[in-house]
Amino acid sequence: MLHHLSVFLCPVLGWQNVELMLGFAMSDPTSNPADERGLNLLGRSESRLPQSPDDAQLETFANQNALRDYWIHLDCPEFSSLCPVTGQPDTARIQIRYIPGDICVETKSLKFYLASFRNTAAFNEEVVNRVLNDLVKACSPKQAVVRGSFGSRGGIRLICQAAHPSDAPLAGTLTAEV
Repeated sequence: MLHHLSVFLCPVLGWQNVELMLGFAMSDPTSNPADERGLNLLGRSESRLPQSPDDAQLETFANQNALRDYWIHLDCPEFSSLCPVTGQPDTARIQIRYIPGDICVETKSLKFYLASFRNTAAFNEEVVNRVLNDLVKACSPKQAVVRGSFGSRGGIRLICQAAHPSDAPLAGTLTAEV
């Protein structure tokens, strides 16, 4: 009931005056909690994708469970980039698995980041290592594995997997499904 009353009174009287009348602080329904965390994409209907990975920004937020090790699995089954030789599209499933440190990567920014490769000419192995390097730079995970399962070209399917730190185990860390 108070929320409905505040919706009508706030535009007329202002938030501060309604709070004084009610005797307690209200949250502004027009505000975006993501703004307070420094996130620019979350909670917005942004539809412009970055033109390249260099233009993209991986946003992060504080890990609320930094004292516990746990895996975060991210799966992008519709990844695309360009073959640097032919200019033809390469399609892939990119899987990311990491143990966060003090911060985690925000998934909408990751979606925009991965989509930014769509016009980028790069070898498949370069893509996988670039994603890993950018993830490590953005959120400093304790461990991370990035796997790219690329569609067949000339009858050969390429799967590339990279790990951080470089001595982390690779075998059996992600599923082989494409």
